[in-house]
Parts: sequence; structure tokens; C-alpha cells
Amino acid sequence: MAADYAESINSVEVRNLTVKFGEFTAVDDVSFSVRRGEIFGFLGANGAGKTTTIRVLCGLLIPDQGEVQVAGVDLKADAEAIKRKVGYMSQRFTLYDDLTVRENLAFAAALRKISPEQLRLRTEELFGFTGFDRSVNSLVRDLPGGIKQQVSLIAALLHQPEIVFLDEPTSGVTPAARLRFWELIRSLSKNGKTVFVTTHYMDEADQCDRIALMRAGRISALDTPEGLKQSSFPEPIYELELPEGDHQAQAAQVAMLQKVNGVGRLQPHGMRFHFTLTHSGLEEGVRDLLPETAVLRRIKPSLEDVFIRVVEAREGGGEA
Repeated sequence: MAADYAESINSVEVRNLTVKFGEFTAVDDVSFSVRRGEIFGFLGANGAGKTTTIRVLCGLLIPDQGEVQVAGVDLKADAEAIKRKVGYMSQRFTLYDDLTVRENLAFAAALRKISPEQLRLRTEELFGFTGFDRSVNSLVRDLPGGIKQQVSLIAALLHQPEIVFLDEPTSGVTPAARLRFWELIRSLSKNGKTVFVTTHYMDEADQCDRIALMRAGRISALDTPEGLKQSSFPEPIYELELPEGDHQAQAAQVAMLQKVNGVGRLQPHGMRFHFTLTHSGLEEGVRDLLPETAVLRRIKPSLEDVFIRVVEAREGGGEA
């Protein structure tokens, strides 16, 4: 197994994974692989099955069906060995608010059987890597959200895992802290770590090497961000901004456009609408139907557009 893994380009292999809780199927016949050093994103709503899948991959949950290998280790053969090879940062802050940074890291090290000297060397290295510059004697509850996430990441990296699982790592932090955290994620990848990220944020998903869109326990689509956009939208997509003010007039305008042959469903995006045309030659005719103050522009599809289209395809019984 070790020799095979040394030659493999993949750090995670999943085949026909199924997890049930009673009558509820949380993960339904899922298969995928993750390459070494890849930033692999899981995108989906709450309850889609992302966290359950991560728990399996971390050796914390035994599936009902399927084959799982993580860092060359078969889950069914040795779940404990997998735990030693992965680092897991939960979407819920898992450190102790009433302990200091030093005490939290010492506790995490004890769980991993890391010696005091190893802990000293690793924390010094990881403080430099993350840019942590607070006192180690600070109580965790007194730290800003972004700094708490740094400490949580340090705790997950203490034992030098090959694969790092980050479950909603930037939930509830400031935009600046999110940007900083993604700099750390990219640095982990450049250093050879495989990084597995779940997120609700479309701009974060765009930074992943590949993304799996998950819904109702299944993977609806899997590709690079650009690949997903191109495959989901072979036709042109447009953004429409209607004049502000009369909501009834806006609603009538939308209803009128929806009746035009070749115009796709208008999806609201804030104060604007996104929709497709079967071909760009229809653009001039659509413009003629709009008031002069309306703004119509051709755009590139976003991951949010992709996600909406994939969900619609599944709900409609079509293929994503």
C-alpha cells in the first residue's frame, strides 16, 4: 500500500460512499478523488452532505457503504492511522474559550502525543507561517474571530498532517480576515499539503483548483471553476439592470421578457437579473424591448450562476 501511494498522484480516493442516519441518507453513492497539493472545494447548502463526507475522510465516521482511501490508508483497515495523517478544522470553533492560546495548543499537542520540545518548535514555526503576533497567554475568548481561526489552524497543523480539512474556515470573520486566511490556504498548497475546503462563499470557491457541487447528498458537478462555468453555460449569459422605482413596472418587464422565445429564466441577483439567450443574435431584439434607461450587458457566468443552474437541473430531473 505504501509503495502504491508513493507513486499515486491522489491523496484521497472515494468510491461509492454512502452514509445513512436511520432512514436519512446523508451521503448518497459519492465518488471522487483529490490530487496531492490540490485545493479541493466542496460547495453546497447546509445539509448537502459536505460535513458528513469530511468526517468520513478524517476517520471519524464509518460509512455504510463504499471504499475510502486517505493518504494511502484504507479507512476500513485502519481508521486510527488516517487520523494521524489528517488535520481537521471544524466549522464550529473547537478550542476552549476559557483557556489561553498556550494552554489550548498544549492540550491539542497532548492529544496528538507531541512532546513539549516538538510543540515548542512547531508552534514557533506555525506562528511565523500564520503571522500570529498575539500573546500566547491571551485567553481565546478575548481574541478577534480572525485570530481565533489562526489558532485553530495552528492546532490542526501541529502534527504535520499530509491533508488538511477546513470546514467553513472563514465563517463569521471579517472580509480582511477571510483574505488573509486564503493566503494561508494557498501557502499550504504550495508547500505540498492537500487542502480540502467547504465553503458557502462563491468568491472563495473560485480560488479552489477544483470544486465539487454537492446537493442532497450527491455530487451534482465536479470540475475546475472555469470548467464548471463553461460546461454549465455554453450559451451567452446577460445581466439586466432595470430602472429603479416602480416595482410593478419592473415585474411587468420581467414577465414580458420571460415570454420571449430564446430568453432563459431571469434569476434575481440583488437589484439585477441574470439570464441566458439561446444565441447572441437575440441580444438586439431584447434591447429593443427594454426601456432606454435599462442596462443590458453580456457577462461571464459566476459560480453562483453555475450553482443555481445545477440545482435547477437536478430539481427538474435533467442533467447538470
